[in-house]
Amino acid sequence: MKKILFSGMIAVLLMTFVLTTSVLAEPPKVTGTASVDFMSNYLWRGIKLSKDFVIQPSLTIGYAGFSMNVWSNLDTNYFGNTEGGKKFKHTETDITLNYSHSFDKLSLTGGFIYYGLDSVADTQELYLSASYDVLLKPALTFYYDIKEGKGGYLTASIGHSFDIAKDIPLNLGALVSYNLKNKVMSCEVCTGKNFNNFYNAEFSASVSVPITKQISITPKLAYSIALSSDSKTAISAMDVSGKDKRNIFYGGVNLSFNF
Repeated sequence: MKKILFSGMIAVLLMTFVLTTSVLAEPPKVTGTASVDFMSNYLWRGIKLSKDFVIQPSLTIGYAGFSMNVWSNLDTNYFGNTEGGKKFKHTETDITLNYSHSFDKLSLTGGFIYYGLDSVADTQELYLSASYDVLLKPALTFYYDIKEGKGGYLTASIGHSFDIAKDIPLNLGALVSYNLKNKVMSCEVCTGKNFNNFYNAEFSASVSVPITKQISITPKLAYSIALSSDSKTAISAMDVSGKDKRNIFYGGVNLSFNF
């Protein structure tokens, strides 16, 4: 927890510096989003990291292309291994810093993620993403784990939104990923292997329903599948439910407040 608090302080100082220096160039325009997801499971890159229902609060502050996000996971049945049965536990806090800039239809985003974890060693990633604002909005994102993983993880995605009613869009998405000898994704400590191979694919759907100009509610569903024998082994080994899940259907609802 001390590591998480220290990283949070560093993140706040960095954002304060950015805001202070940027204000000299243009009038301040700070944006923010506070949200919470109520999900049937915590799924990360195809890996099932909870046994049951989770709550995931998030706060994002943005200014002039820069943003900082703090995200947490609250597990309502932590591993199911306590004598009293279910145990509500805070298992993770992640801090993300990034900068985005658009060149006509091309958008580039670069950033840093600190993963503050409860049961395993914390880790850190750098990432770079490129997206193009045309039909299906193709995007390519490369992550590199600079601490525990010492390797990369690549995703390619597409998505499309269309209104099913006035101001109520249906959002559809698809993603495919590839592991580049990232020890975390390979679960090298449990499989004894670090690999280059396809990892997982995920298909998602959500409906954004505005409640007010600032508040919205978004039900969502997703299905993730392992794409290779290597990823099946790694994903099964990291499934905390003990059910060796490789193909996972999950869903939930997001409540957001924009300010």
